[in-house]
Amino acid sequence: MAEQDHGRSDVDQFLLDQVDTVPHLEALLLLWNSRPKTWSVGGLAKELFVTPDAAEEVLDDLVRRRLIVGVSGACETYHCEPEPDRDQLLASVDSTFRRELIRVSRLIHSKPSAAVHEFARAFRLKEEGD
Repeated sequence: MAEQDHGRSDVDQFLLDQVDTVPHLEALLLLWNSRPKTWSVGGLAKELFVTPDAAEEVLDDLVRRRLIVGVSGACETYHCEPEPDRDQLLASVDSTFRRELIRVSRLIHSKPSAAVHEFARAFRLKEEGD
């Protein structure tokens, strides 16, 4: 089973390193669970009950992290094509999120915001440059 391949610490580390918000996780898992289906921004927004702007921001973040693929064209679409090892990890993440919704949500919410990370990174870059 996937749970045996990736334990709780691997799942938690993935969530801490790669997932900024619960909508990011929900979008990732929706695309992963529905593969090979492709999703438009509007379709994902409706499914996640968020605005199209919020959905687009989440999808763009996931593309930047190389968790999903964006396909440009007349209508930009998104889908999930994980590598085999990442596929096993996502199965564990999905299973953990289903079983431990509150714990996973709290873990994600306990992280500093992206703005705090960017602020801290600016200071690290300045110190390294000095």
